[in-house]
Amino acid sequence: MLTQTAGQEPPLADDRPVSQPGSLERGIDILLALSGASRPVSLAQLCRSTGLPKSTAHRILGVLCGRGLARRAGTGYLPGDLLEVLAGGPARGPGARRAVLPYLLYLYETTRQTVNLAVPSGLEVRYVERLYGHDRVVSPSDATDRAPLHCTATGKTLLAFDAGLRQEFLARGAFERLTGRTVTTLAGLERELAQVRRHGVAYAREEFAEGVSCVAAPVFGPAFGSPGGRIRMAVGVAAPAYGVPLGRLAIAVRGAAQAISAALLGEQTSR
Repeated sequence: MLTQTAGQEPPLADDRPVSQPGSLERGIDILLALSGASRPVSLAQLCRSTGLPKSTAHRILGVLCGRGLARRAGTGYLPGDLLEVLAGGPARGPGARRAVLPYLLYLYETTRQTVNLAVPSGLEVRYVERLYGHDRVVSPSDATDRAPLHCTATGKTLLAFDAGLRQEFLARGAFERLTGRTVTTLAGLERELAQVRRHGVAYAREEFAEGVSCVAAPVFGPAFGSPGGRIRMAVGVAAPAYGVPLGRLAIAVRGAAQAISAALLGEQTSR
């Protein structure tokens, strides 16, 4: 029998079994695997990256989704809205929001219409900043800050300049009709996206909501090996479909997007 002398440390128990990770550690592993994902991550992919059994991962994902830390996106999963808010969001990295907001405010003061800053979230567009007045146009996205990619100007912008997102989205082949003007065919959408790349601006004329048109342009940010960066987000303006010249809005929107891109690329260079 082992005895312990007063004042001595207890012997090390080297033969103790190593404790298995609990639910908290497993949940953290899943959140880490989801962090930064802009495309849905399948359950199988999460199991491979975390080493968790399918039943365990599925159970924990159910809890995370219920608490807003993860969310379902088709057959996969993405970081939840609460997690993105806690993390600061894709447009709120160090210096990013400070660089972006003055140009969004100037765009609102110039147009007096609803100004949106959008990023991809799975196969949707998510609005991470919005500036508007009391007479803002009403949109189905107001309650959720999300919208389809194919029938919004910000969504078309993201599709046009993000080849990976475009390939994944266009693989669906047919797209939901929201109004009588919604482009629902693959060929029709591909033609529009080619025009967006050619002119650097996207339009959506009553394609998402009756009575609402919008214009958007791409914002580029730092990317390794690419001096001009890659698309990070889209700046858009939503306005009444009648009485507001979209061509004039397009000039203002494109100017704001170019200024934000220059600010983001300039901040990266100065670091």
